[in-house]
Amino acid sequence: MNSSAPLADWKIGVDIGGTFMDFCALETHTGKIASLKVLTTPDNPGAELLSGLDLLKEREGLDPTAVSRFVHGTTVGINTIIQRVGAPLALITNAGFEDVIELARLGMPEMYSLFCHRPEPLITRDSIFGIPVRMRADGTDVMAPEAASVREAVQKARAAGAQGIIISLLHSWRDNRHETLVKEMIEAEAPDLFVFTSSDVWPVIREYERTSTAILNGYVHPRVSGYIAALESQLEARGVPARALLTKSNGGLMTASEGRRDCVSMLLSGSASGVIGAAWLARQAGEERILTLDIGGTSSDFALILDGGVQYGSNALIGEFPLHVPSVSVSSIGIGGGSIASVDSHGLLRVGPESAGSLPGPAAYGRGGEQATVTDAMVVCGWLGNSDMAYGQLKMDKDLARKAVGKLADRLGQTAEATAQAILDIAVSEMFVEVEKLSSREGVDLRDFALMPFGGGGPMLAAFLARELKISRVLAPRRPGVVSALGGLVADMRGDFIRTIFTEIDADVSGSLGNAFRELSEEGHAWLKAQGHSGAVDLKLTADMRYAGQSYEIETELDPAWLDEPDRIADAFHANHRLLYDYDDPEGRVEIINLRLSAIGAGPKPTFSEESEVPTSASPTRHVPVYIGEIRDVPLYDRVELTGGATFDGPAIVAQEDTTFIVPEGAEARVDRHLNIHLNLGK
Repeated sequence: MNSSAPLADWKIGVDIGGTFMDFCALETHTGKIASLKVLTTPDNPGAELLSGLDLLKEREGLDPTAVSRFVHGTTVGINTIIQRVGAPLALITNAGFEDVIELARLGMPEMYSLFCHRPEPLITRDSIFGIPVRMRADGTDVMAPEAASVREAVQKARAAGAQGIIISLLHSWRDNRHETLVKEMIEAEAPDLFVFTSSDVWPVIREYERTSTAILNGYVHPRVSGYIAALESQLEARGVPARALLTKSNGGLMTASEGRRDCVSMLLSGSASGVIGAAWLARQAGEERILTLDIGGTSSDFALILDGGVQYGSNALIGEFPLHVPSVSVSSIGIGGGSIASVDSHGLLRVGPESAGSLPGPAAYGRGGEQATVTDAMVVCGWLGNSDMAYGQLKMDKDLARKAVGKLADRLGQTAEATAQAILDIAVSEMFVEVEKLSSREGVDLRDFALMPFGGGGPMLAAFLARELKISRVLAPRRPGVVSALGGLVADMRGDFIRTIFTEIDADVSGSLGNAFRELSEEGHAWLKAQGHSGAVDLKLTADMRYAGQSYEIETELDPAWLDEPDRIADAFHANHRLLYDYDDPEGRVEIINLRLSAIGAGPKPTFSEESEVPTSASPTRHVPVYIGEIRDVPLYDRVELTGGATFDGPAIVAQEDTTFIVPEGAEARVDRHLNIHLNLGK
């Protein structure tokens, strides 16, 4: 053994979805990449992590004690909200304002639906308690909270079965003294209850947004905190020395200890890290305009990458509830590989949103599932089931898939193959509608984009969706099944901070803007330091701005150097408004509602090896029967045998350990030096 050889150094990214936990591991000295999928264990959460680490050790020689970076994305928070299994909470607010979360906003989720209704609040009205306390909008103290009223509210909260208390008082975005005082009283009175204040979670103007964000944070807190504690315990049990990092909704990272408190910031962690990973891969491949397609077992996520950059926003939906903290802009629909197909009372075939998940899973998994799913339809058509899946953990049972689809075929009076094709067509059409909404909202022409599929199901349906959208190019990464896990490896530390200013842009505004920016900058630097980041810091400043009288704001990017030049700030807003709405009013009064700052600490980026491109015609491993209107023999290629410069035409199947990539008839495929597959679908 060479004593001068460097010790192994592994970095691991992990992402958990509805069906699989994905692993992407990189040994930095050799550039070796190891990836893996492990079936989730809903009845024993966390067991899949230990199984994955053990398999990586067994198959790839990964030494857990040599792991220097461990990044984890989880769906435990969002699943807690969707399934409504969070902690029973009580809300303490100002007397007379007990109905804020039920009134919410005037807009309905579906404005044109006569049957639309608002979701049931996560805190019922009988667990909301008003106390006599008041502060004016300018921060003037009118009535301080009294211990007796707080004590009475706590007693009522206990009687209602609350495990935690949320405090949201008027104007705490301006001054949080009252909220802090009430919190101290509750902690003294009931130390067994956890407490969150709205000003600590997200100190933004508007009572509903601030209150609902704090409620989401508290609702998932026990489950998220327990999950993180178990995660850290499992890593310790395997001897992993790295401090666990968590992916956030904004595409950045934070420490696990931070995640126990800031639960709301990681509700969309899996979706966000997938887009971060896709953007990194797209830049490597020289693509700047990408539509991402992430299909898992239960849902499909879509996002736009413009000029190589990820798009951010707020008001993303978590289940039925808006999330007001910054997050990567992702649109989702309940169509995934496990989505169940059914025939309704009118004899119409439907797909989703119910999913078979990982247990019992699609019928083809042979784990007890009996209902037909999108995966089963792929098997019946012959696109799937020609090789082992999920790194050898799954072998598709074609007979079980045909039996499940056959039940629907009998009701529809069609063949099993025709029914399976109809299931796939419906799934694609559902995705088409959601993507059309996204492109209309963002005002982009998708014909200028390439489609990048990832997740276990993305490469299976990507080309079919691209053709419906009239997208001519598809880019399939080398390991599409673990792109979200890869996203954790390439992500940066990122913290978001906000200050409500609520002021008109005029000559006197410079001082207040400068003070707010300095305070936000100090917060950002302190936060990164607490996360263990000691390198360079990048600060990105934006403002929520509007014309006086408007009831909504648009986020406008600012240069900190403009804070002493109000006219330049106003000009930036006018230009942004014109870009979005094709209209601006240069003479109109402009207001800044919030200043936002993102503090970014760049993390280490992996380096993957490249291959030279040697033009060659790829040779298929074998031919398999596939239903394309009729049964035809289609070439099947093994992904590991496709080298840089290889070309082949569709129809074809590309089989690999983490997914299956389908190349439709008429498509031309080329492999680049990064071993990405580029499809040209024609016009």
